[in-house]
Amino acid sequence: MTRFVDVRNMVRWTAGRGPETIISEMIQYLEDDFRRWESFDKTPRVASHTPFGVIELMPTSDQETYGFKYVNGHPSNPARGFQTVTAFGVLSDVHNGYPTFLAEMTVLTALRTAATSGMVAKKLARPDSRIMAMIGTGTQSEFQALAFRAALGINSVRIWDTDPAAMEKFVRNMAPLGFDITIADSAAHAVEGADVVTTCTADKANATILTVAQVSPGVHINAIGGDCPGKTELDAAILGVGDVFVEYDPQTRIEGEIQQMSAEFPVTEFWQVLCGHAPGRTSTDQITIFDSVGFAIEDFSALRYLRDAVEGSEFFEEIDLVANPDDPKDLFGLVRALSPIGS
Repeated sequence: MTRFVDVRNMVRWTAGRGPETIISEMIQYLEDDFRRWESFDKTPRVASHTPFGVIELMPTSDQETYGFKYVNGHPSNPARGFQTVTAFGVLSDVHNGYPTFLAEMTVLTALRTAATSGMVAKKLARPDSRIMAMIGTGTQSEFQALAFRAALGINSVRIWDTDPAAMEKFVRNMAPLGFDITIADSAAHAVEGADVVTTCTADKANATILTVAQVSPGVHINAIGGDCPGKTELDAAILGVGDVFVEYDPQTRIEGEIQQMSAEFPVTEFWQVLCGHAPGRTSTDQITIFDSVGFAIEDFSALRYLRDAVEGSEFFEEIDLVANPDDPKDLFGLVRALSPIGS
């Protein structure tokens, strides 16, 4: 039998435990797995692009457990009544290949994306950071705010979106949670004086929502919206004035902000910072840029955390996912027993 966390149980579990608590706890799982980065199989995600969007598979394995996530990205979906991103994920036992854990990952991906941002910010943002600018207040925005409060204690958020309803939604969701929220009248207004700038827009375009003139010394830029070929958010000049950190270089070259740069453009994979092999923030004036596209090891960590967190609880069920004949060599016998005799 395979343990399964469906949407109903994911929502119940998240609401009960609290998203900010989950993000904080998930950061530890991410750090643990990033510190053993070299033990994982790694490959850029397998993507199927269409005019409508992209569907991707994101696999990895640590030689004991195999995991993958199925995820889509369709920027025009909200206008048609669908979500931009949906996902599910699986963990399997490497020793026999059987799936052991299956979960919805639309909610879980939002939590893990935010937790990853928080994990990185702990090393790259200034420890005294107090104000975050949020450019784009779509599905991910509330989770990001919670992550930066959990990781750095940031409680003051300036928001800007081209959609006023999206900003109203953010205020409606986050003001009751104690955030000090300012609705800016432009991206430039939002980032003025901010210690951290998070960009999380959804349009599949080579956009410039942040220019180099708007970037102040010492800022940490958490660029999470550029996540497929042809989709960027930052003025390319910004990448030349800061130090750029990525998850997995070969994937980010295809999908991240650095797709705008030459193949020789220098970046640092974040696991090297976490393990002490490379410097992170080295001065208060340094501009740091996390060019995040999402990577399979993060999903592996999120699934591993969820599996452990719901162990012994009411928030999963067991499903009969794998055929299990009495004789492993006689799969036909499993169906023959119920087949009609004769013609």
